[in-house]
Amino acid sequence: MTGKETPRVSRPENNFVLVMGVAGTGKTEIARRLAMALDGIFLEADTLHSPENVASMSRGIALTDTDRWPWLQAVCDAAIEQEARPVVIACSALKRSYRDFIRERLGPVRLLHLTGSATLISERLKNRRGHFATLSLHESQMRTLEPPAEDEQPIHLDISRTTEEIVDFALDALKTGEALRHDGDAG
Repeated sequence: MTGKETPRVSRPENNFVLVMGVAGTGKTEIARRLAMALDGIFLEADTLHSPENVASMSRGIALTDTDRWPWLQAVCDAAIEQEARPVVIACSALKRSYRDFIRERLGPVRLLHLTGSATLISERLKNRRGHFATLSLHESQMRTLEPPAEDEQPIHLDISRTTEEIVDFALDALKTGEALRHDGDAG
């Protein structure tokens, strides 16, 4: 192990919560509200991108795995450095290998996957202002996305619901520790 790698930390479940999904699904807002409700720490992964990554994405250029690995390491380092728990991380974590990397460094991580129709996500991105991830990255992110497998015990959250409904469902699901799906058609 080199000095740059973070050792795996064995911690009880729910010390780290990862809110993941493609750009435009509302990761930041959902993660921020969950952190407040859990009396935890909110960590925005986008703030840890290198200036080069931000410049590329601002021009609509998708990141490569080579671009992402140092960023994901920075996300893990920042999460570990937080003194309070839980740490609720807003991070795209589009590929299984990225999520595995995070779990290898943080230990158990509860995974909340924000999902929605391509139309809804595109609409949100068209209206987005002041963020480097815009509609130009949508197709690339959708191609890159590897939805969490059941063995990752994801909690799937449908973004067609209100923010309050999503957060309430997520809080309930975190209490049960089960893999659950929050469908837009559910009552």
